[in-house]
Amino acid sequence: MTTTRGDETTAQAWAALGGDAAAAGRVEYRGGSALGTGRLPVRELARATVGACSLAAAELAEVRAGRGTGSGDGPLTVDEGAVSTAFVSERHLLVEGRAPVSFAPLSGFWRTADGWLRTHANYPHHRGPLLGALGIPDDDRAPEAMRKALEGLRAAEVQERVYAAGGLAVAVAQPYGDPQPLVTWGPRSGGGRELGPAATTGDGAVLPASGVRVLDLTRVIAGPVATRTLGLLGADVLRVDPPQMPEADDAHADTGFGKRSARLDLTAAGDRAVFEELLATADVVVSGYRPGALDRLGLSAEALLERRPGLVVAELCAWGWTGDWSGRRGFDSLVQAGYGISAAEADAEGRPGVLPAQALDHGTGYLTAGAVLRALAGGGGRTVRLSLAGTASWLVREVAPVAPGEEPYTPGDWLRPAPSGYGELRHALPPVAVGPADWSRTPSRWGTDAPVWLP
Repeated sequence: MTTTRGDETTAQAWAALGGDAAAAGRVEYRGGSALGTGRLPVRELARATVGACSLAAAELAEVRAGRGTGSGDGPLTVDEGAVSTAFVSERHLLVEGRAPVSFAPLSGFWRTADGWLRTHANYPHHRGPLLGALGIPDDDRAPEAMRKALEGLRAAEVQERVYAAGGLAVAVAQPYGDPQPLVTWGPRSGGGRELGPAATTGDGAVLPASGVRVLDLTRVIAGPVATRTLGLLGADVLRVDPPQMPEADDAHADTGFGKRSARLDLTAAGDRAVFEELLATADVVVSGYRPGALDRLGLSAEALLERRPGLVVAELCAWGWTGDWSGRRGFDSLVQAGYGISAAEADAEGRPGVLPAQALDHGTGYLTAGAVLRALAGGGGRTVRLSLAGTASWLVREVAPVAPGEEPYTPGDWLRPAPSGYGELRHALPPVAVGPADWSRTPSRWGTDAPVWLP
């Protein structure tokens, strides 16, 4: 099997995480990939984000073993087959033998009077505003009624009308959007809890994040990918959601590995008190809400660090942290459309296309996990921000293509069965080169765990 040692894109990702340049050469890649089918270098982005996350995990393990933060003593081998499978984990998922539906009928590309529009209506609280903005009844005839309505409207007009109603629709744009930073670090604010030597599993796999408590305030793919990776590496991850915003069962079945899930209404005094008790001994908070959305609850990164100077706060959003769109909701598919990627991947007839994976989500997830691990290795007390638009900007401007390999790729090599709160699952194995080969904790049903830390 051919092995390739390091590359320019891995060095870029590691530098964005603030890592020592010499360490990037430790990462090597082997095996075949299924992510090189589009026009943009998704394969290179995917393996580099996993490579950088693996480096961060190895670094934290070395720090906890008292060996400092040097370049390590051996290579970290990332299998591109594992990366390919993990980056489309939601497509490989089976729940009791059933394949989930990734996109609802009203989610997708629609032709308009002057171009194309991308919509997202997987959740009822998005479907209703979308149809309401267009004056379409919510019944079985809605897709055809929407198709006819959009053919007579301008894409940008619909985009703004739907946004004003609380829905999600983005005009397919070109050329590419404005440059965005890949990772933005805040200043240090003081040391966190002292972490002793990392624990290991029964078969000797190191758990770099063992003993670390993570409050997971994220939804859908990017944030949950980050926190399921931290859970793999030994962290006690507790996802907290508001009761009034239920998660799709299939989405949680895919990304709920390595964590527990509880429901708390942070506007209710009793639930808020429980949350404050959790926060008082947390080491990490990962937030996937829009910029400013948690400020009204006193949970901005600045407020959290003022109360807990040693905390690590990782924030991720869709459209970036500055600019007119920074406060808008978004998903990977919408950012692809609005950032110019869908137009770049269009077919010969001009119909917009998509990347071979929701690579903005998954890539941002692994970078977020890597950023948290690096902040812990540095003693805590850091904020870090990432966005899907930042990952998109990196993809279209900086990620360097490499020569395609000839290695075969078989996804079945990276799929395993597991019991869960949803029944028997077939799931993708984690691709990071450090830690266990699989999660020790499978998904419980969303929101059914007690809001307490493990003893």
